[in-house]
Amino acid sequence: MYKLIFAILLFSSISLSAQTPSMVPAKVYALRLHPGDDLKIKLSEFVKENKIKAGYIITCVGSLSKVTLRLANRNETQTWKENFEITSLTGTLSPDGNHLHISVADKEGVTIGGHLMDGSIISTTAEIIIGEAPDLIFRRELDSVTTLKELKIYTKEKEAK
Repeated sequence: MYKLIFAILLFSSISLSAQTPSMVPAKVYALRLHPGDDLKIKLSEFVKENKIKAGYIITCVGSLSKVTLRLANRNETQTWKENFEITSLTGTLSPDGNHLHISVADKEGVTIGGHLMDGSIISTTAEIIIGEAPDLIFRRELDSVTTLKELKIYTKEKEAK
């Protein structure tokens, strides 16, 4: 009995602001990029052109001829110039900025990953499916703990007030 009460109290103390389920279906976009396109720049342009307020990557397949990443716990970027398959692209999209992580594999299947940076160039194609949560707004705001611009989630209902 005490475990149940503790679990209820613990769960009720968790902040669920802007994380309640939406009854509005997600909007889905499909996008294909072409040889020579910069993956990160094109995604940013697409978000702005389509006025996406709370987007997320559903899936992406394709290839890069050049990849530029910021690896974990590093401030500098690193660039590789060879053909890579995109094995994963994930992240959040907003007018304030995108936070994207990518994994790519070389011809030997060796995989590297990190923060996607400008300068990651499409080799043959990138087929991208993007979702948008219609009841939410994603913003990037300075976090006092990390001192970085981090994701802040708002509901459109709270934003309107």
